[in-house]
Amino acid sequence: MKLCRECQHKVSEQATACPDCGAPFPAKDKWDGWGFEYKTKATLLGLPLLHVSFKYRPNRVPVPAKGVIAIGQFAIGIFTLSQFGVGLVSVSQFTIAGYALAQFGFAYSLIAQLGIYIDRGQGQIVKSLGELLGML
Repeated sequence: MKLCRECQHKVSEQATACPDCGAPFPAKDKWDGWGFEYKTKATLLGLPLLHVSFKYRPNRVPVPAKGVIAIGQFAIGIFTLSQFGVGLVSVSQFTIAGYALAQFGFAYSLIAQLGIYIDRGQGQIVKSLGELLGML
């Protein structure tokens, strides 16, 4: 048994919530949220080589993956694999990228179900930015 870090009530070390105050994982000395996060110590241009984040802070704000290779629900990097991504090369559901493979995308060049491209695009409903601006 340990003391809850919030209310000092005795709790099991395996408890997922304090029965007295409701604090999540009360036996842990420090707790910074739900989910999984991994970052390499090695960096390039100030970014970790790999950042994987499927994590939420205690206030339920998602932690975006930011790295040379960024993997997560939200990702920003050179290469991104995500649901929502911004990157040079991106494989995402929704993305803004240089080169993209996406369901919905805006990119220099892309393959998408729905997309707007600057140079080249393939997909179901894919239009060039030039076409769209010419239609106005």
